[in-house]
Amino acid sequence: MKIHAFTAAVVMTCASAQAQTLQEIVGKTENERFDLAGNDLRQLIAKNPAKGEYYFYYAENSYKRGETDSAFVFYNKGIEANATYPLNYVGLGKCLLLQAKTDEAKTQFYKANTLGGGKSAELLRKTAEAWLVTDTKNPDEAIALANAAIKLEPKNPENYILLGDAQLEKNPSDGSTPIKNYNIATTLNPKSVKGILRVGKLYQRGRNYQLALDKYKEALSIDSTFAPAFREIAELYFLAGQPAKSIENWQKYLKLNDSPYARYRYMGAFYSNKQYTEAIREYESLKKTEFSNLYFERLAGYSYYEMGDKTDKEAYAKGRVAIEAFFKQAGPDFKYIGTDFKYKGLLLLKTGNDSLAKVELEKAMSMEPKLKPEIYSELAVTAMKAKKYNDCSNYYELKYASDSANFGTNDFFSLGRAYFYTALGLKKEANDLREVQKKKKKPEETTEVIAKESDAKNLFIKSDSAFSKTTQKNATWPIGYFWRARANSYLDPTNELWLAKPYYEKMISLITKPEEKTGTYKSNLIEAYEYLGSYYVTTKDKTKADETWTLVKELDPANEKAKNYFSPPKPAPAGAPKSK
Repeated sequence: MKIHAFTAAVVMTCASAQAQTLQEIVGKTENERFDLAGNDLRQLIAKNPAKGEYYFYYAENSYKRGETDSAFVFYNKGIEANATYPLNYVGLGKCLLLQAKTDEAKTQFYKANTLGGGKSAELLRKTAEAWLVTDTKNPDEAIALANAAIKLEPKNPENYILLGDAQLEKNPSDGSTPIKNYNIATTLNPKSVKGILRVGKLYQRGRNYQLALDKYKEALSIDSTFAPAFREIAELYFLAGQPAKSIENWQKYLKLNDSPYARYRYMGAFYSNKQYTEAIREYESLKKTEFSNLYFERLAGYSYYEMGDKTDKEAYAKGRVAIEAFFKQAGPDFKYIGTDFKYKGLLLLKTGNDSLAKVELEKAMSMEPKLKPEIYSELAVTAMKAKKYNDCSNYYELKYASDSANFGTNDFFSLGRAYFYTALGLKKEANDLREVQKKKKKPEETTEVIAKESDAKNLFIKSDSAFSKTTQKNATWPIGYFWRARANSYLDPTNELWLAKPYYEKMISLITKPEEKTGTYKSNLIEAYEYLGSYYVTTKDKTKADETWTLVKELDPANEKAKNYFSPPKPAPAGAPKSK
């Protein structure tokens, strides 16, 4: 029974495909219902393998869904099946333009035109389209071909849509001329959803989102299965800053075109909406279907990095695998963008390959200088985590040099800490050198020691300056003042001037909530009160000293300094041996 049922289903499917016209099937491709169109075209080829046009439209279906290698194969198969059918030569030419082989493409277009005898408007349209859809564009050629098609078929709306597309490609800043041709198309055929969509896209380019949305809805009122309208609505909502509605319309699009390629586009929508976890979910699901697309792995690499390792500890490693797969597939002649090297470098950085990462990041910054602030920031953060404080401050300095206008509160704060910790390291080195000299019973303040102390002092000054900028940018953040106090305490190690006092006091004044005092800023307050307590003891202000050390004790009952203040250790009797 199962065999009979299966056979019946195949017969019904084939009969259904044969009942449709080729135009209706091609319409499914234009509607981006690629799987449905592909299935129908495969059936037509099986029924009549000598028909060159079936191979052409199957190849077109593959091309438009991004499977250009498959398209190239089927354009050739179409020529093998029928060498006199001209459109497959146009397809080959289009594939050659993808490879920037302009002269070879023109040879194929010439073959097609010779076979067509200059009497096929469809041939002219497809050739014009080929000059518009790759990186090797020639809008002037497309305009000439579209005008030639208009002479042959003056009432075919497709000619005017194509002419408008070519005009817009030639002059993207002028939508007035293209819209005239789109309007001619919709006048000739008021139900031309493609023409209506083009008008909507022009409104969208001009940021007139409401008029664009009205046009997309008009197209859907004519054909509720016109998937490109849902895609454009999804992208419009993204531009309008409404990601939830964008995703909602992508889901509607998927109901009409739930193919792996559509899912890939859906993944791209999540990435654009900064929903990286969702983008990765789609990626990992698509990997199980063996979906293959050059840009698929690129997008995955980007998304894994942006998602981070909070929900997936292996995210950076997976991202590195994906981005390396993209580079391998793309090959050495691919036109990479700076962002490709940026993400490759950052993923290498996150997986512990610092030297290789820097090579890739240098490439990224060389190609796109605007990436410098972001890349220097990531390098600085990585250096800070690795406790390479001098490297960290160097990267922040480079970031500041590349974009001082956008150097923010956190940047100045992190720069200040990098200076501070580098200075502490130099002080430790100076003290270690003193110990060595002391053991040798030689003068401790050598030239090297003095130099390290001087460098440390200069860094504490730079640290204070960075924290000063931090507090200027955010005057209500207690931590900025806390760190400024710390820097000043090292600039005044003997408390001769009590330089840290005003900054500790300012920090305390900004911490007003009980939960902040006993939670978020507890340790900061203890340090501040200890410093101020010592100040009041030194200045013999017992009232303020008692008050301040009481605050320390309340926050930290086991605090040794507070205990010593309230119960000072008794002095040892005269002549008693010193404790070791």
